[in-house]
Amino acid sequence: MQFYNLKTRSHVDVPESDVKKTKMIRKTKTGEQTRYAFTAVHEGQKLFKFVNEAAYKASSAPEA
Repeated sequence: MQFYNLKTRSHVDVPESDVKKTKMIRKTKTGEQTRYAFTAVHEGQKLFKFVNEAAYKASSAPEA
């Protein structure tokens, strides 16, 4: 899976076995906001890739 590394400003390929999915929920004034993301650690740097709910549910990656 391809991630974008903000520190090096380049795209990085990470094996699917190293990718985990996570759901982040935060409270706002009007309710709750849910964000879906894939996470990975590459060369000691934590990488995030935000995706929509359909891609999150379709993925077979383990939850973090």
